[in-house]
Amino acid sequence: MSVAYLTALLVSIAGLATLDFRYRVAVFAQPLRTAATVGVAVMFFLLWDLAGVGLGIFFIGDAPYLSGLVIAPEVPVEELLFLILLTYQTLLLFLAFSRRRARGVGRR
Repeated sequence: MSVAYLTALLVSIAGLATLDFRYRVAVFAQPLRTAATVGVAVMFFLLWDLAGVGLGIFFIGDAPYLSGLVIAPEVPVEELLFLILLTYQTLLLFLAFSRRRARGVGRR
C-alpha cells in the first residue's frame, strides 16, 4: 500500500485552493456555485468511469502507487480526487481567463 499518488493529489488540490484563496476566483468568491459546478462535473465523470468499468474498459490493474482504497469496484479513491483536481483546475482557469478578458475589454 502506497499513499504517494494520494498525497500528490491532495497537495495539488491544496495548491489550487491556495491560488483560489489568493485571487478569490471560485470557492472563495462563490462557494455554493463552485461546489455545484465541481460536484456535477465529478458526478458526470464518475458515472462515465462506472460505465467504463461495467463494460470492462477501465480497471485498476497493478498500480503500485495507489492506496488500495476503493469507492466502487475498480474505482480507487484517487480517481475521485483526480476528478476533483481536474474539474477544479478547469474551473479556475476558465474563470481566471474570463476575468482577464473582461478587464481587457474594459480598457479598450
